[in-house]
Amino acid sequence: MVEKLELFKKKLLYRSLYRGTKEMDILLSSFVKSHIDDFNELQLQALSDFLDFEDDIILNFYNHNVVKKNIDQNEISKIFKKFKI
Repeated sequence: MVEKLELFKKKLLYRSLYRGTKEMDILLSSFVKSHIDDFNELQLQALSDFLDFEDDIILNFYNHNVVKKNIDQNEISKIFKKFKI
């Protein structure tokens, strides 16, 4: 079970590192690296769902508080919004 959880964390980190733009790679991977070990299983699933959002939706939410596709309903988005590099 622990190995499965660690593998899931590695996949999430990988998804945060290779987004398509360098800016999002840096922002999301920094966020994931700093919080992933504090998240429980439900939060890790919410993180996975959060990473499913397109880069422009995440970036516009982070920088301009533009809400699309109910990004603000994801538990992780509230934590992410407060995150500073």
